[in-house]
Amino acid sequence: MTLGPVMIDLIGTEITPAERDMLLHPNTGGVILFTRNFESIEQLQALTSEIHALRNPHLLIAVDHEGGRVQRFHDGFTRLPAMATFGQLYRNNKDEAKDLAEKTGWLMASECLATGIDFSFAPILDLGHGISGVIGDRAFDKSPDVISILAHEFMRGMKRAGMAATGKHFPGHGSVKEDSHVGHPVDQRRLADIMMEDIIPFERMIDYGLAAIMPAHVVYPQVDDKAAGYSERWLQNILRQQLHFEGVIFSDDLSMEAAAPAGDYTDRAKQALNAGCDMVLVCNHSTEAKQVLQGLGDYTDPASAMRLVRMHGQPRFSREELFATDEWKAITRRLKPLTDSPELELDV
Repeated sequence: MTLGPVMIDLIGTEITPAERDMLLHPNTGGVILFTRNFESIEQLQALTSEIHALRNPHLLIAVDHEGGRVQRFHDGFTRLPAMATFGQLYRNNKDEAKDLAEKTGWLMASECLATGIDFSFAPILDLGHGISGVIGDRAFDKSPDVISILAHEFMRGMKRAGMAATGKHFPGHGSVKEDSHVGHPVDQRRLADIMMEDIIPFERMIDYGLAAIMPAHVVYPQVDDKAAGYSERWLQNILRQQLHFEGVIFSDDLSMEAAAPAGDYTDRAKQALNAGCDMVLVCNHSTEAKQVLQGLGDYTDPASAMRLVRMHGQPRFSREELFATDEWKAITRRLKPLTDSPELELDV
């Protein structure tokens, strides 16, 4: 059985019988975990092991574990700084910022992999203009050059740990105020302007070997009247053909408000897949997720299935082995002063 094109979520810390049936559906290819799915390290490891044992090749298990306001797991995991921390440090000490970003990418990936997570949807490649509240300090910096440098280091650390990186939110969410989770953001800039700014980190990261990209639920009417995740022009003409991206394209969550204009959930999934997405996310709506699985029928895309398999994690350590390494001990000490002030988690 190949990996299907749909990533779903779970309601709690264990798999229900109904969820098991959905996970075994041939159109399912992955699971995204949230804070509600985490109770303890032992419970999380049991859950991921059970999910992986269901299928061969095993279902992908993903999480949003960026750092700062977006970190799903806490007890037993190192608290990670917001990515803007590295941008601020870069202004004063470039070498220190690059080294810390690489090691933080390694740490995040290593801790997730050691508990059965295949990958985190990271790093953020959006520009931190201070316009978008939902992006905010999740962005490394406002400079495309600085973002490219630091995101590359973060990705290098992830890769060294055995995890593939996902850049988001293509072609850039940082220049719109509206939050696509609850509104309908529209970016009125011309394609030439976007290419000269927001696209730069994506283009460079593609050259560096970026494995996956997640498009934004943002409409850029000077380019296309559809949101980027539904746009063949953005995903096929620009991302695949012009930027030569050969990796995985994940949709953003189809339950977000900005995804609604495409119709019901099955219509949204079909439009995203037809535009060029390899896998679509349906979160927090189990009934609608089931409808999508059924509505896609006998969906097959061998090229997408081959790309998706490359997202499987390759853990280098067990948790016990990881915590015994000098590198883990050293980086956790370096990060602690950067994460002492509490932050509310951003529910995205």
